[in-house]
Amino acid sequence: MAMSDTALIVIDVQEPFRHRDYWNDEPVPSFIDRQQALIHGAKSRGVPVVQVFHVEESGPFSEASGFVKTLAPFRLAPDAVFRKRRHSALVGSGHDVWLTSNGVRRVIISGIRTEQCCETTTRHASDLGYAVDYVGEATLTFPIIDAGGRTWSAAEIRARTKPVLAGRLARIATVEEALAGPVVKSAA
Repeated sequence: MAMSDTALIVIDVQEPFRHRDYWNDEPVPSFIDRQQALIHGAKSRGVPVVQVFHVEESGPFSEASGFVKTLAPFRLAPDAVFRKRRHSALVGSGHDVWLTSNGVRRVIISGIRTEQCCETTTRHASDLGYAVDYVGEATLTFPIIDAGGRTWSAAEIRARTKPVLAGRLARIATVEEALAGPVVKSAA
């Protein structure tokens, strides 16, 4: 599998998140740095960049809100744009058809929220037979309070996601590893 078989999927890197109670500016600069490096690296290697927006009927994620646009200050010139209404970027958006018709067999996953749309899309892509690189450092999430009242930090959520996906569903990769291409297994 070569880089020409690859697409970068940038999931839900969009303004509506700033209008949620859980939004926190503190982790954003690091996320922006890593996500932007991944986008620029993909573009420089001729890897198509696919932008996916989450939309809902009402609230900040609705088209009418005016917030369904790229999260500032990202610079992104996507090769394709899709809108989704589910957690997986591959359900009901036409994105899966685009990947197939463009000969994509490997996807690089990045975006907002680590444990929701990014993890769900990773699982779905793996089940569909794609080779998947999950770039955790180019994902962003926020603390979650569970039913028992415990707050799970963003760091705990990110740390949990890696071993859940690793090996079985995806290769956990840094920005640099994902841009270097797929791991080629040598013949013994």
